[in-house]
Amino acid sequence: MPPKLRIARPVRDPALSSAMWCGAFALTEQCSFKDHAGFDGVMLGHPGSPYHFEFTICRTHVVTPAPTDEDLTVFYYPDEKEWAETCQRAEEHGFVRVSSFNPYWDDKGRTYADRDGYRVVLQQAEWTL
Repeated sequence: MPPKLRIARPVRDPALSSAMWCGAFALTEQCSFKDHAGFDGVMLGHPGSPYHFEFTICRTHVVTPAPTDEDLTVFYYPDEKEWAETCQRAEEHGFVRVSSFNPYWDDKGRTYADRDGYRVVLQQAEWTL
């Protein structure tokens, strides 16, 4: 059985990041924690999926989000209607459309940045691997 995947990221405000990501990508809060060794956080995902996102903030010192233009999360949407609806929801929930550093992603997709600069590609294609 393959391992589960957690993508953990520091953010400026876990509640705001959670609202953005849940609203845009139909994620749900799987769990949260307060003051665990000085950290607060929330974990988001789809129930039963093999991955989730963890957004944290440190109570004792500032950990500034520092994503690069090539740190990407990519969601594949083979259905064009579902892809277009997700793009619209992303914008409605505060994601900002940006040009991709790698032009490959702009060919069949759209790249967005969240409030902390983390980039998400919504690819209108089937994942073929």
